[in-house]
Amino acid sequence: MTERKLGPVVQDWSPPRRPDHAPMQGRLVRLEPLDADAHAEGLHAGFAGHDPLWDYLGYGPFASAAEYHQWARAREDGEDPRFFVLCDAQTGRPGGIAAYLRITPEAGGIEVGHICIAPHLQRSAAVTEAMFLMMQWAFDAGYRRYEWKCDALNLPSRRAAGRLGFSFEGVFRQHLIVKGRNRDTAWFSVIDSEWPALSRAFATWLAPGNFDAGGRQRSSLSDLTRPLRANNDPALRAQTG
Repeated sequence: MTERKLGPVVQDWSPPRRPDHAPMQGRLVRLEPLDADAHAEGLHAGFAGHDPLWDYLGYGPFASAAEYHQWARAREDGEDPRFFVLCDAQTGRPGGIAAYLRITPEAGGIEVGHICIAPHLQRSAAVTEAMFLMMQWAFDAGYRRYEWKCDALNLPSRRAAGRLGFSFEGVFRQHLIVKGRNRDTAWFSVIDSEWPALSRAFATWLAPGNFDAGGRQRSSLSDLTRPLRANNDPALRAQTG
């Protein structure tokens, strides 16, 4: 008789709740639910003139603030994707946007995506804190799997995923057609059993003591998360920081 191979029983499982419109407050950043009237003008001002920001997204660039406001208005009440705006915790200035998407509570899966960061906020600790806050909410809510997907040609996004502790799962060939072009998609994930150690790595990196008087990091997040990744992306070989 052939041995039956089955996955482990998921103990005490109940589907988590879906993301709501509650803001998420950090030390450096506040994640606010997208509100076109409150955020669109400031976001467009940060994005304007930087068309490469939209190369790997299915929309944009936007020719005017009014056009971006219309896009934001159509999405501010959406359940999936659920958009949040990255605002400076002190000034309230919006500097980026991200969303939860492909939300499947019945399987315990949720993805982060639609990430677009204005140049003035890129490579800042505030963006890292925002990604931490979104991941923290998902695992605290009871999700089992947190995903990151990107165009396989988008090396900055692939490096960001690794830096943030996501494990590389492979490339889906000819996965999508975006703006008339083929897209192979690189897949990454963090699962719930990895989150406790990963959250400690984030806490270590985000601590004020990890930065000198000039704002330079003493320990890199990549170094802190590298031992926690189940699989490293080949695109990370040249990564630093």
